[in-house]
Amino acid sequence: MKDSFKIIIVFFFSLLISLNTFAQNDMESSAAKAYNEGNKLLKAGDYEGAAKQYKEGLKTSKDYRIYYQLGVTLKKQGKSPEAEEAFRSSIQSNPNFDIAYNGLGGIYFQEGKYAEAAEAFKKFEQLTEKKSLKDQAKEYVSRSLVKLGENAKKEGNYSKALEYLNEATKYSELDAAYVMLSITHYENGDYDKTLAVADQVLNIKTSRLKGAAYYYKGMAFKQKQDIEKAKQFFEESKKDPQYKRLAEYELNLLK
Repeated sequence: MKDSFKIIIVFFFSLLISLNTFAQNDMESSAAKAYNEGNKLLKAGDYEGAAKQYKEGLKTSKDYRIYYQLGVTLKKQGKSPEAEEAFRSSIQSNPNFDIAYNGLGGIYFQEGKYAEAAEAFKKFEQLTEKKSLKDQAKEYVSRSLVKLGENAKKEGNYSKALEYLNEATKYSELDAAYVMLSITHYENGDYDKTLAVADQVLNIKTSRLKGAAYYYKGMAFKQKQDIEKAKQFFEESKKDPQYKRLAEYELNLLK
């Protein structure tokens, strides 16, 4: 779950300069010249120079592609508020420009604005025609909803947390969503649902969160007074370094 931020940002940057190959013959000539020069500078890592060129191009053309590339550049400079404004301008110029919503979603996620991130990624998923990008967008909608669920749980609003987390599982078979959902059910005292959702994690072959699933299965069986099964799952959980100490602690209590 701790990797979700990194994954979002990696996906975000994987699309940042994808616009460089777009044709600009439908742009005003001086704007197209500045745009192309900005793309060259961006690719070379000269972000200040690239931003200057894009801003020059915007003087004669409010083209959505220029705004988008300006957003890319500003994001690389660490200027998130300005990048957000540029992505918004890109969308205002062309509401159907799919990857601008991805850029905006990445900014929102980085800033902890998870509700806004979820909506931006949902729009990206609706607009993009590439299946691979649709699948990725759904995953990041799910990750944003997991963050919302986690925050709601911390605030003690379990009904809202469950709402967010159940929606997250509908967008993507994401192990982080199932783990957080299992934890929320456990803390809410619903041990049968804790077990059922933890099994969803264990059914994902590539999941790195099985230690958490085993641990909460153990905790649920402990609450159900099935001590032998609790021990069994704590033994499995302690194989995960992240849960080793917690599982061993519970096993010691059950001796």
